[in-house]
Amino acid sequence: MYLVGTNVWLERLLDQEQSESVGKFLAQTPPATLLLTDFTLHSVGIALTRLEAKEAFIRFVQDVVIDGGVQIATVHPRQVQRLIDVMDAFKLDFDDAYQYVAAENHHATMVSLDSDFDRTDRGRRTPAELLEPPSSTS
Repeated sequence: MYLVGTNVWLERLLDQEQSESVGKFLAQTPPATLLLTDFTLHSVGIALTRLEAKEAFIRFVQDVVIDGGVQIATVHPRQVQRLIDVMDAFKLDFDDAYQYVAAENHHATMVSLDSDFDRTDRGRRTPAELLEPPSSTS
């Protein structure tokens, strides 16, 4: 399982520098193996609506979650202490700690462009690192 962080989705949606590798990663990875947090879903909504891209947000939810089958991961309110512990242990802000705990709960690999996860015991992988090498034909 891969928990795909907010910045990865926004990289693709906003056609930023690493959009191509993100697109390839998402295209080659079965949606049933992808997770996004409810926090990410709402963060993408905030970002896109602030950019006056409300229709893009509607399409994102439809394509990725409703039709695409990417699962939503949550952190239960009973885990607030765990969130705080992760924030303190790894010097993460709340949103990164939320992603970390959600990945931990689902035994998922964190896929992120955020180097803050590099100082955690779980680490992270970038979409580019997870791309399958092209098959060689001889």
